[in-house]
Amino acid sequence: MKALIEEHQQILKKILLMIYDAAAVVAASLLAIFIRFEGKYENIPHDYLVKSQQNITFIIVLTLLIFYFFHLYSSLWTFAGASELVNIVAACVLSAGVQMAVMIFFDMRMPRSYYILYGGCLVVLVFASRYAYRAIRMLIKPRNNGEGCSRVLVVGAGAAGNVLVKEIGTSVHIHKRVVCIVDDDKSKEGSYLHGVKVAGKRADIPELVRKYRVDEIILAMPSAPAKEVKEVLDICKETGCELKRLPGVYQLVNGEVSVSKLKDVDVNDLLGRDPVKVDLSEILNYVAGKVILVTGGGGSIGSEICRQVAEHRPKCLVLVDIYENTTYDVQNELRNKYPDLNLVTLIASVRNTKRMDQIFEIYRPQIVFHAAAHKHVPLMEDSPNEAVKNNVLGTWKVVQAADKWKVRRFVMISTDKAVNPTNIMGATKRICEMLIQTYNRRSKTEFVAVRFGNVLGSNGSVIPLFKKQIAQGGPVTVTHPDIIRYFMTIPEAVSLVLQAGAYAKGGEIFVLDMGDPVKIVDLARNLILLSGHKPDEDIPIIFTGLRPGEKLYEEMLMKEEGMQDTENKLIHIGKPIKMDEEKFLSQLAHLKEYVEQEPDDIRKWVQEIVTTYHYKAE
Repeated sequence: MKALIEEHQQILKKILLMIYDAAAVVAASLLAIFIRFEGKYENIPHDYLVKSQQNITFIIVLTLLIFYFFHLYSSLWTFAGASELVNIVAACVLSAGVQMAVMIFFDMRMPRSYYILYGGCLVVLVFASRYAYRAIRMLIKPRNNGEGCSRVLVVGAGAAGNVLVKEIGTSVHIHKRVVCIVDDDKSKEGSYLHGVKVAGKRADIPELVRKYRVDEIILAMPSAPAKEVKEVLDICKETGCELKRLPGVYQLVNGEVSVSKLKDVDVNDLLGRDPVKVDLSEILNYVAGKVILVTGGGGSIGSEICRQVAEHRPKCLVLVDIYENTTYDVQNELRNKYPDLNLVTLIASVRNTKRMDQIFEIYRPQIVFHAAAHKHVPLMEDSPNEAVKNNVLGTWKVVQAADKWKVRRFVMISTDKAVNPTNIMGATKRICEMLIQTYNRRSKTEFVAVRFGNVLGSNGSVIPLFKKQIAQGGPVTVTHPDIIRYFMTIPEAVSLVLQAGAYAKGGEIFVLDMGDPVKIVDLARNLILLSGHKPDEDIPIIFTGLRPGEKLYEEMLMKEEGMQDTENKLIHIGKPIKMDEEKFLSQLAHLKEYVEQEPDDIRKWVQEIVTTYHYKAE
């Protein structure tokens, strides 16, 4: 019923516009004569008045058809812009030409200026009818000057800023008011954009925030490089205002930029670097048409591996994980996004030898990404035997299955915590690296490991924790004022993992370049500032002390390992360290038997294998 009423309203609007346009044709023809004779009715020859109206019905019909052809009855005039104005002018000029042709055809001569004046008058009258609604709407729109209205400073007076300021100014649903704009283009300073002054450049932001009592800053710089965005954010974050920014430039091109698309400024923006890019063709060449198996496929890294592999048309993607909840979510996501993907989802533990063997026998994977692991350092310090069982023995069993069923390539996800480890998690991952290198020399499978640091936003990482603490009003907890970490986004890390797999020849430990390290306390302060609060005033930061097994800084390479470059400057290869493989396998066998007894001194046994492992004895 509602749809029917709306349809009738649209038809009625078009009929009213057509009636108005018919009247406008009559009025424009009379106005043209009136203007031609300087507004003096007594000077107008009666013959001209008669001629102008003699064939008016025929001219009205032709004009309405022309207007229809130029979409003057189907455009959304609420949002009309330059293209609609061009259509109006073109249609009215054509109407004037038609009238002139009709007059000449019927030998009804009129002053030459009449046709020009007619066209001009018609443009004015038609323009008034189409744009009057917008003007009235703007005049009667409730102004967001009162209580509950957010005072906004927009950074950027370009195309995106234009769209943003216009939408905030015209929408009745947005409780914001743009009070000033900043732009570094000197030619724009002092100008007005939709009635809002370009009041200065980026360096003036703190002063303008105080002057205009700004509550919120919006970055309308969708195409600016990451470094420039960081420079602006470094200025903005000190103001204590809430920060938002427009999405990527492709959304501006697609016409998707609007206030509804605003996003909170992310800590990724403060890393101050452009996203890592990889050669997707290399990934495609070794993933397309292959059976790919991902262990830990429901986790942060494993699920992203599945997403990126799914984009490269594998023959079959086998997702294996022990935790059913996240695995179910990933399964639904992949099926919805890639309906043609041959996806197999299995709940299984990598610690189950027979189950792993069955999976490999049935699906015969050609490439394996092993991401299943216990990774939380503090939890593993409290349960060291579980770290050994899952990380070491689980990896060993998957490696044995890969060797037995002749997997072509096996890529294990490692960590920078495996370098000179001070915690059991890092020590177990170092054993896994040793296991990879040992089996690579004894198997036809190409075994490699990829080592990287922290990933932003992964399950249990520091960023979600800080955001939760800020939302609760604090305090934000940091273990030590000097603690630093390397950071990379999950998609970046995984894309590099996939490309490292393309470089693999067997036995390598690939080391990802994580950029410059970031102080965790700076990360906490930035997140507090970006949330519109002041550190240590609105949200306190407290230091809780290093947790068991935690380092002040992480290393990517051991002293014994040299660095080899690859074609991608962000991927390096750590040289294999010589080791007694027979002794290592013997120690591994003893560790397997001993850990099943749930001993209290498993760290000591692990240290005998990983001599660079140092821990505090209890």
